[in-house]
Amino acid sequence: MTSFLRNGPRSTRARTIRTAALLAALVTVATCGCGIRTTTVPVDAGPAPTRVSCAVPQATVPPETPGTTVVKVYLVCSALAAQVTRNVTTTDTGTRPAPVSRLIAADMLLGQLQRRPSAVEAEAGFATEVPGNLNLTGPLPGDPKDALRLSLSLDELPSFALAQLVCTFTAAPGVGLADRSVLLGGPPGEGGPVKRYLCTSALRTRPDAADTAGTVVK
Repeated sequence: MTSFLRNGPRSTRARTIRTAALLAALVTVATCGCGIRTTTVPVDAGPAPTRVSCAVPQATVPPETPGTTVVKVYLVCSALAAQVTRNVTTTDTGTRPAPVSRLIAADMLLGQLQRRPSAVEAEAGFATEVPGNLNLTGPLPGDPKDALRLSLSLDELPSFALAQLVCTFTAAPGVGLADRSVLLGGPPGEGGPVKRYLCTSALRTRPDAADTAGTVVK
């Protein structure tokens, strides 16, 4: 009995040590099984990702307001091309405006796409990829009469810039055709085929879709 009492606390401490070692081993195995590598070095993962709304208030113009109109343009936000509306000053004096040619209307929209996003648009996450040096001309001899020629070849445009142009033009009355398409070609000096483009979901969401988006107009 004396021997049992003498050895009791020692045996208890031994069991406690063995139990702690076993638990430590189990924690190590579980950590390895989860694919997590333990480290004592602090890891800087950078700032937490921020979310953008990709939404801005719709532009509106009170009825019978001369000199201002609303246009729809496509900007880039969160890896896709999305539509925003803007108030644009015009030369309208209140009388019925004269018809505007396709080239003039498209050139006005191009200027909107090249413009720096407003503070509200930028805060919502919008940007533009349309180059500031891009220009438009009308059709070359032999082109369809509704064609528009760009000063940069189509394959030189930055990612999503073609989607911005196509979707903005096809949504604009007087620029987009009846089938909601637009005819675009490269620089007049280089010629090249005119292609018909549609504002598809793939074009709005995939940067590489521009490579195969258009169909040659014969």
